[in-house]
Amino acid sequence: MGKTCIIKTMEKMWAGRFSKALDEKADDFNSSISFDSRMYRQDITGSIAHASMLAKQGIISSADCEKIIAGLGDILDDIDGGRLEIDMNCEDIHMFVEAELTKRIGDAGKKLHTARSRNDQVALDIRLYLKDKSSELTALLRELIEAVTEQAEKNKSAILPGYTHLQRAQPITFGHHLMAYAMMLLRDISRLEDAVARMNLSPLGSCALAGTTYNTDREFVAEKLGFDGITLNSIDGVSDRDFCVELMSAYSIIMMHLSRFSEEIILWSSWEFSFVELDDSFTTGSSIMPQKKNSDMAELVRGKTGRVYGNLMAMLATLKGLPLAYNKDMQEDKEAIFDSIDTVEACLEVFAPMIRTMRVKQDNMYRAAQKGFINATDLADYLTKKGMPFRSAYKTVGQIVAECISKNCVLDDLSLEEYKKYSDIFEADLFDEISLETCVSKRISAGGTSVASVEAQIAYVKKEISK
Repeated sequence: MGKTCIIKTMEKMWAGRFSKALDEKADDFNSSISFDSRMYRQDITGSIAHASMLAKQGIISSADCEKIIAGLGDILDDIDGGRLEIDMNCEDIHMFVEAELTKRIGDAGKKLHTARSRNDQVALDIRLYLKDKSSELTALLRELIEAVTEQAEKNKSAILPGYTHLQRAQPITFGHHLMAYAMMLLRDISRLEDAVARMNLSPLGSCALAGTTYNTDREFVAEKLGFDGITLNSIDGVSDRDFCVELMSAYSIIMMHLSRFSEEIILWSSWEFSFVELDDSFTTGSSIMPQKKNSDMAELVRGKTGRVYGNLMAMLATLKGLPLAYNKDMQEDKEAIFDSIDTVEACLEVFAPMIRTMRVKQDNMYRAAQKGFINATDLADYLTKKGMPFRSAYKTVGQIVAECISKNCVLDDLSLEEYKKYSDIFEADLFDEISLETCVSKRISAGGTSVASVEAQIAYVKKEISK
């Protein structure tokens, strides 16, 4: 099928006021079709609802409405089927669809834009598009949570050192550690859902900024398109991009979580830790060092996080000085948010299978947990439970740790006689109390690292993602 909007032969939709054609470089600079063409489905869907409303209100005839809806349906089918190529010479996707419709059905196509502006049309399209993409991202987050939860179940009793300040702190289970990320990702889903709920109002009918003189039914269009209602101020309807900022903030937080997870995977995969091994299908090698197995997917996720942050900052900077209502600056919203969506989507698509196929080295984790005096807190708790004030117990255990360091041994290596030099409270049962298994199993507080607690966390997360 031939081109629809050739710059040099077809005038712009708004050309009546102008005596000369737009400069070619200015036209390219002004055009948004290179990136907003991805909203063709939402644009057509919104136009079908708008045409239905115009006919319902008697603003256009039923016959014209039928032609418009049939024509729009054919355009959608032809784009989806590859029979119609979107013409990148058009100014934007809205003009392309309208011009193609008019080409196909004649003057009836020219009536579609009655009682609307591109200002409210684009505001509608971006909301519809972001609703659709948010559903897709939520589905990907659920997949990742499932992968994380699967690994947590397999490793709910695998002991490793827990860290604070990147120093060994207390013994935990790997399942417990993984479920921390599951909780973060659940909040990410909640944030997306909250943002979409606030965004789920139709701006169509706000027109350029002041509404319209036609007797339209905005609620009818909103209901037809699956919105909860309409925007209640027409100026706000066309100039609001809070929802873009809010969603981009949610995307940034998702990436922050993925980046933290990536950093740990990178550390765990190193020879120095050797806690996990990523599958060959999610690692790369070196062009010169044949022994290398690099966690490049995790590194890329960590790197792309800054890109999503940058898009959020760009959006905030674009909006901060804009007077009401619509300004062309707002065209900049799309490239930033589309890039953020694409980046988050790509990262989530690779992350879930990377986690699912990751091999956990439980023996190495356990050996690491045997070092670093990570059972010292439990030794202090042992003394406290036998009547010693906690601060006194804390000091006593600190002195014992210092002795172990001087002897190059761990707490488990000292004899009962050596312990009794510090306090007669110590009995033979202390060795069971400071075993790693006991340290983990006795952490019975809700949300703690005991196996029973981890199982409860897994059950909770499974219930949440099944809703």
